[in-house]
Amino acid sequence: MPSKNRFYKNKNSIMKKHFFVAITLLLMAGSVSAQYYRRPQPRRHERTYDNNFRPAFSIIGGINVANVIKSSGNYQFDTDTKIGANVGIGLDLPILYPLSFAPEVLYSQKGYTAQTGYGQFKQRADFIDVPLLAKFHVVPGFNIVVGPQISFLVSTTNTYNNGFSQSSQQYFNNTTDGYNKTLIGGVAGVSFDLSRNVELRARYSLDLNRINDDGDIYVPNYRNQAWQFGLGFRF
Repeated sequence: MPSKNRFYKNKNSIMKKHFFVAITLLLMAGSVSAQYYRRPQPRRHERTYDNNFRPAFSIIGGINVANVIKSSGNYQFDTDTKIGANVGIGLDLPILYPLSFAPEVLYSQKGYTAQTGYGQFKQRADFIDVPLLAKFHVVPGFNIVVGPQISFLVSTTNTYNNGFSQSSQQYFNNTTDGYNKTLIGGVAGVSFDLSRNVELRARYSLDLNRINDDGDIYVPNYRNQAWQFGLGFRF
């Protein structure tokens, strides 16, 4: 069997590759948006705005409350949530008041837990998420975001606990394990400007295509979903 050091080396290489791809997409999106950026002079009724309609770079951190949605009927497969983390960077590029373009790159932990006839099963799936969001500055201090998301699978860890012993099995994205490596999804949420430099974030993300193609009577095909809560620090 491959050594643990080899697995970690492989995982680090995969993460670096996906971070490079995601950062490239983020910079390209920002470059295209910047060509069309034109900051308007504030109208009379907008002069009380809190000055957060401006170009900004953000450092993002928070938690995921993740689960899955079954794509086929199987009443023997009931799942519960799994808590994970999300952390990354983002841009806020004003286009025309009140609309701005807000692309991000996030390391995001998803998955689920399930109680089976053989014990407890837990799955943690690590992704690089690239949401490409439209941000609407609705009123001072309150924003709505919505848009598509591209997710790159980094690794999947399955853990079994039968009450007497626990075993784990980890897959990386370059192995033939039945998991789709690139997923398309959507994101919708809100944010609250706590100050000029800090925002509170709440979102819901859902994959539009299945993560696994080899569903059976025990584990059906499913899609990831996650509620995301956190903070963004703007510069």
